[in-house]
Amino acid sequence: QVQLVESGGGLVQAGGSLRLTCAASGRTFSSYAMGWFRQAPGKEREFVAGISWSGDNTYYTNSVKDRFTISRDNAKNTVYLQMNSLKPEDTAVYYCAATTGAKAALTWEYDYWGQGTQVTVSS
Repeated sequence: QVQLVESGGGLVQAGGSLRLTCAASGRTFSSYAMGWFRQAPGKEREFVAGISWSGDNTYYTNSVKDRFTISRDNAKNTVYLQMNSLKPEDTAVYYCAATTGAKAALTWEYDYWGQGTQVTVSS
């Protein structure tokens, strides 16, 4: 069982940066690969970035490559999403999720979800 709590969202101007944090509870955090998803109003939840249990492997959706960076600190049971050069189209609720799968990018592949944090990018 893993409980996930996101934080760090907010309102930022286009071109700005935010760092999202996902704090996990449970002693088995390092056993899970982690992902960040987002959901804009009226749209389906979409994959943003993923990281392996060790942190050695990361992968991103094309629209955020070279702008977003996912990382994790297993000693702190935390995963991060550094978001730079933000655009209005990045506006969404951002969710972190945990999976036992490898290179998972679909919502159904993830077992545990946080409650989400709102990111709003103004133009």
